[in-house]
Amino acid sequence: METLAMHISNGIIDGPVAAIFAAFALAALTFCVLRGRADLDDRLAPMAGLVAAFIFAVQMLNFPIFTAGVSGHLLGGALAALLVGPWVGALCVAVVLVVQALVFGDGGVAMLGLNITNMAILGTAAAYLLIALLLRVLPRTPAGLAVTAFVSALVSVVVASQGFVLQYWLGGTTDLGGNLGGLAGTMAFAHLLIGIGEGLITATTVVTVAKVRPDLVYALRALKKPAVPVPAVPVAGGAR
Repeated sequence: METLAMHISNGIIDGPVAAIFAAFALAALTFCVLRGRADLDDRLAPMAGLVAAFIFAVQMLNFPIFTAGVSGHLLGGALAALLVGPWVGALCVAVVLVVQALVFGDGGVAMLGLNITNMAILGTAAAYLLIALLLRVLPRTPAGLAVTAFVSALVSVVVASQGFVLQYWLGGTTDLGGNLGGLAGTMAFAHLLIGIGEGLITATTVVTVAKVRPDLVYALRALKKPAVPVPAVPVAGGAR
């Protein structure tokens, strides 16, 4: 079978734009390290390792799109955000991307900042924003958690794909003849299909974990429903 790189390969985006996004990715990951320190404890640290290993395995599922050098795949940002939070989750995805680029040649090393920006930062951030919103309006039942996981995973994949469109607009090495909208539409449609698969995997995994050990689901611990104020009961006049 023909081997296809799962991530942006060297030469897809020019050097200056790749350098800019490398600096952005480094700054964002540094911020995640600083914020993630407060979350790490005896429960979250081993969970982060398990999540990174699972994402690594899930990202082996490859869906070629656009060119042989750029292909879509399951990202895992929503899964990481749900189980270990946005800061540690982004770091888990970034570690997976670095290992894949350096050891397995999946994605160009020079393009690592672009891939980390799209999948570890944009994907995880978009997922957690939706998670924070949905868990405040949906019931904390298996069905509500499944819907949250599915929708956040699907949207995060599409958002990450549009990050590549922005990068290609800034520094793509092949002239599209002004058809950037066509590229955006193609990427969005392909990743919408990929997102459905990722949503199903994410929902199944998170709901399974929540049924066995709900305390291991970061989003359920950290995102509390807002308290509903109880109106004061007036005391009858003259009563003590």
